Amino acid sequence: MCQLTAQEHQKDPQNEFSDVLENYKRICYNVENAKAKYRSSDENIQIMAVTKTVAPEKINFAISQGITLLGENRVQEYLSKKDQYDKTAQVHMIGRLQTNKVKYIINEVSMIQSVDSIKLAKEINRLAVKNDRTMDVLIEINIGDEASKSGIAASGLDELIDEVAQLDNVRIKGLMAIPPIGCGEDVFDKMHSIFLRVKERSVPGVSMDILSMGMSGDYELAIKHGSGLVRIGTALFGARNYLEG
Repeated sequence: MCQLTAQEHQKDPQNEFSDVLENYKRICYNVENAKAKYRSSDENIQIMAVTKTVAPEKINFAISQGITLLGENRVQEYLSKKDQYDKTAQVHMIGRLQTNKVKYIINEVSMIQSVDSIKLAKEINRLAVKNDRTMDVLIEINIGDEASKSGIAASGLDELIDEVAQLDNVRIKGLMAIPPIGCGEDVFDKMHSIFLRVKERSVPGVSMDILSMGMSGDYELAIKHGSGLVRIGTALFGARNYLEG
């Protein structure tokens, strides 16, 4: 949901982050427009700010303007910046996560969106038990069957869900996917159909509350096809600096 602050109409030309506010207003308009065209008025579309390579000061400005959810791609980068973040925003891990890195974020994030194996889920569960907490997760699907991307193949989804559902301290809250760049609507439609099918299975302990799909270049299309959480980086913060690796 877009939550522009009271300063939404006050663009300060002296503020170095004024472009972030203008971008956020544009994104909010597009999200609300897509929702009006394709979804019901009572549905909530969450906007996640993807923070890869973005300076904490810029991230905090976005939070001050209404952003309430941050998406982190890399554990090491997150750990180097987290203490500088405004703590009013929740943080999700959205990048590929190695099992040996789970221990660093188990008490830092409110959700892990990139679970794609029972091995990873078991490690999350082990550390969640150890830290007396329950971790919400999304199961990531490699919807485009791309070798360069993480995520489980759609054909293995049901088996993975059934296995993860047996873990006491991990809760499946939905699905996540990164459709191939420039793909057709059929891929988004396929992902939504998978989401609905899993929801209809009504697996005990599994709630299909969230379909996380859509990024800067395709979030309106994702909303059309059922996404309730869009992950936006470049369209909000501008082009990234990849010199850091």
